[in-house]
Amino acid sequence: MQMEATKVIEFELPQMDVGSSCTAAAWARVPDAPSAAEKLRLKTRIKQLLHEKKAVLVAHYYVDAELQDLAEETGGCVSDSLEMARFGRDHAAQTLIVAGVKFMGETAKILSPEKTILMPDLDATCSLDLGCPSDEFAAFCDAHPDRTVVVYANTSAAVKARADWMVTSSIGLDIVAHLHAQGKKILWAPDKHLGGYIQQKTGADMLLWQGSCLVHDEFKGVELDLLKAEYPHAKILVHPESPAAVVALADMVGSTSQMIHAAMTMDAQEFIVATDNGILHKMQMAAPDKRFIVAPTAGNSATCKSCAHCPWMAMNGLANLLYALETGSGEIIVDPSVGKKAKLCIDRMLDFAAAKKANVRPSSDLAQEQKLFSGIGPA
Repeated sequence: MQMEATKVIEFELPQMDVGSSCTAAAWARVPDAPSAAEKLRLKTRIKQLLHEKKAVLVAHYYVDAELQDLAEETGGCVSDSLEMARFGRDHAAQTLIVAGVKFMGETAKILSPEKTILMPDLDATCSLDLGCPSDEFAAFCDAHPDRTVVVYANTSAAVKARADWMVTSSIGLDIVAHLHAQGKKILWAPDKHLGGYIQQKTGADMLLWQGSCLVHDEFKGVELDLLKAEYPHAKILVHPESPAAVVALADMVGSTSQMIHAAMTMDAQEFIVATDNGILHKMQMAAPDKRFIVAPTAGNSATCKSCAHCPWMAMNGLANLLYALETGSGEIIVDPSVGKKAKLCIDRMLDFAAAKKANVRPSSDLAQEQKLFSGIGPA
């Protein structure tokens, strides 16, 4: 399988003494773009192998539109990472192909330890995951034993294993408010923007790990304000991993599923969207008569590092997906003892959601997905 090039990506690497960080570098592969004829051949063969191997494909909202469509065409689902994992857990298939990034494959394995979890490229990662090494995070937790440890879904299995609670972006507010009402002090990781948003909304005592998503961190309030002037009737949809100046301009703040639901139901024909531009495919499907505009990004020297698209999500392609199916490569392995510990914090969140009567049954059908949008979704 040929790969054209690699791209070096800079990201923020927090240090254990909260408030300091440095710049680290990682890389992402840039897959070859197949021709139309090759694309058809790849999709045909993938569909055949999914059927033969009794496997199911689940894809995140941020991966290539071709993979999203293929997942739904073959009986899989397109959703956020937790719904991907839960769909795989509840599906009869014993092999789950996860088109996303590594922590998503690990979450699927945690919920389905008896199943085979494959990914098109195991090197597809996440700046939030990279920026929260499990050993440094464990030391941070040990330094603050009086705090309840709450981690975001965008973390490794080892980090989840150290946590008391896992949360997603749409249920994080409720859970932290619940803990705050009990008088708990929170140790939060890894996203500083999401943590700061929840802290501001709940008034909870939160000590924040200083990680960030390199995509959402690039959205800028000044540029967004200027864009809003160009589209005065547009509603602004913002993911809470974005900086506070961007969140302050939002007409709606929420998870990926909540943003799609807002696009479908809000009384507007134009939307400015501050999250990974991979979501626009699903938004356009959900609301074909509406216009969606990507929020402006600006990185170092007014250039963008990600241009509103995760470079690691872009590592998922038809060719490496087929290779994983043909060879069994890209298998996710989670140490069983780590998986059991990590599952505790996930189950605690799921039990909390169930108690609030959250509808958590995933569906790949757009009409049915409206029932999910008030549920829980991490990214």
